[in-house]
Amino acid sequence: MKRVPRIYLANVDEILNGEATDIYFLRTKNVIDAAGLSNVKVRMEVHLYSNIPGGAEWAVYAGLEEALALLKDKPVTVYSIPEGTLFTRKMPLMIVEGKYSDFATFEAPLLGLLRFSSSIATKAAALKYIIGNKTLLFFGIRSLHPAVYPAADRAAFIGGADSISGALSEKYLGIKPQGTMPHALILVFGNQKEAWEWFEKIYGKETKFIALVDTLNDEKVEALMAAQIFGKKLWGIRLDTPSSRRGSMRDIVEEIKWTLDINGFRDVKIVVSGGLDENAILSLRDIVDGFGVGTSIAMAPSIDLSMDIVEINRGDGWIPFTKRGKLAGAKKVYSCRPLEYYIKYWNSKELPVCRNKEDKPIDIMKKYIENGRLVEDLPSVEEIRSYVLSQLRYIDTK
Repeated sequence: MKRVPRIYLANVDEILNGEATDIYFLRTKNVIDAAGLSNVKVRMEVHLYSNIPGGAEWAVYAGLEEALALLKDKPVTVYSIPEGTLFTRKMPLMIVEGKYSDFATFEAPLLGLLRFSSSIATKAAALKYIIGNKTLLFFGIRSLHPAVYPAADRAAFIGGADSISGALSEKYLGIKPQGTMPHALILVFGNQKEAWEWFEKIYGKETKFIALVDTLNDEKVEALMAAQIFGKKLWGIRLDTPSSRRGSMRDIVEEIKWTLDINGFRDVKIVVSGGLDENAILSLRDIVDGFGVGTSIAMAPSIDLSMDIVEINRGDGWIPFTKRGKLAGAKKVYSCRPLEYYIKYWNSKELPVCRNKEDKPIDIMKKYIENGRLVEDLPSVEEIRSYVLSQLRYIDTK
C-alpha cells in the first residue's frame, strides 16, 4: 500500500495535554509516581546560563503569552517578568511552582515556546537597534514550518519589526500584513511595466506601492522607469539583487539615488532585501530607507533558555535546592532602569539601591497564574513592542 503524504505537526490538544514532549519527561513522571513521590513540590526557574549569541549583553524575553496558555488550568502557580523585557545572563525569567509530577511533561513545550519566540524577538530587536528610525520589514516565514508562521510574525513584531508579511497575522495577531511583490509576478507578465501597473491598480490604495526593480534590467534603469511611470504613487523601490550580480550593494544604491535625484524623484524610498545581517545593514543604513529581512531573523541563533529546580518541598517546607552550576532558591528580580537589575532571594526583605538614588527598585517578577487561574491582564502585541522599543532607546542614553 502506498504511503499517503501528510503534514507533520502536533495539534493544539496534543500540546496542551502534554503529549508533545520529550520521552524522558514522560518516563520521569512515571518513575516519580511509581516511587510514591508525586506529592513532592518544586519551584522551577527559567533562565539563561549560556552566553547570548554574538557576545551580546542582552536578549528579549518573548513567548510568555503562549507559555501561559500552555500552563493555565494546570495545578501550578506561575511568576514571570513581563514579556518584552530585555534580560541578561543568569537572570530569572519565570518560576513555576507545583507538584513536579503535575507539570514535568510540560517542560519541553514550555521551553520550546519561550526559546523560539525569544530567539526571533532578540534578533529582530538587535537589527532594529542598528536600523534606528529606518523601516524594518520581516518576511522570513518561508524559512520555517508553516505551523509556526503566526508565532514567528508575533515574535519579530514584538522585537521591533515595523511590518510582518504572514497572511494569517491579521487573523491571529490583529496586525495587517504588508509586503511588496516577488520576481515571479514580473516574470509571469513578461515585463516590469505591466506587472507594476496591475499591482498598483489592485493594491495601490491598500498598501504602500513599492516596485521591485532588479528583475530584467539594470537596477537604476528600472528604478527610474518606475518613478517616471507612477510619480507620486510610487512610495519606494526594492532591491533584491542576487549576490552573483551584486558586486557592491552600496555602490548600486548610490547610483540609483543619484539617478532618481537628478531626475526629480528625490522622495522615492529605497528598500534593500536579500541575505541581510548586521554588517550589511551597518554598511547601508545611512543611504537606505528600509530593510527587508527574512532568514537571519526567522532562523535566529538560539537563546538557550533552560529550566531547573531551585527549591523543593517534600512536605516540610521550602528548601533551596538545585544542581551543580546553578544558583539555588527562588528569586525576585528588581529593576531600576532597563538593564539595571538586582536579583534577591525570594525571602529577602532587603531592597537594592539603584545607581541613581532617585530611582526606585521595582520587583518585576509578577504572579500570572495562581493554581491554574490567570490572575494578571496581558498586554497587546503593540504594547509589548512599544515596551521593547522604549528599552532599546534607553540603551543609547546609558
